[in-house]
Amino acid sequence: MNQPMNREQKRLLQRRGQLGADGAPAAPEARARTPRQPGGRTSPIQFFREVRTEMGKVAWPTRAETANYSVVVLITLTVLIAAIFGLDYASAKGAFFLFK
Repeated sequence: MNQPMNREQKRLLQRRGQLGADGAPAAPEARARTPRQPGGRTSPIQFFREVRTEMGKVAWPTRAETANYSVVVLITLTVLIAAIFGLDYASAKGAFFLFK
C-alpha cells in the first residue's frame, strides 16, 4: 500500500534521482563500478582518499555546541555520581544499623 508523501520527502527523493519532476518513480540509472583489486582490498592511498572524502561529509559541531554538550555531560555525571554516592552511603548506614 502506497503511503502519501509530504513535500520534504518528494524533494529528497527528487534530489537523489529516485523521483521525476512529476512525482513518478524515475528509472534507476546504471552505476559505474569502481575497479577493485583482486581480493577486494584497496590500496592505502585510495583508503585515505576515501576517508578524507567521507570526513568532509560529516556535520561537525561548532565550538559553542561542543562546549554546551560538554557542560551537559559534566552536570549529568555530577548528579549521577552524587545520587549513587548518596544511595551507597544510605545503604551502608542502614546495614550497619541493622547488624550492629
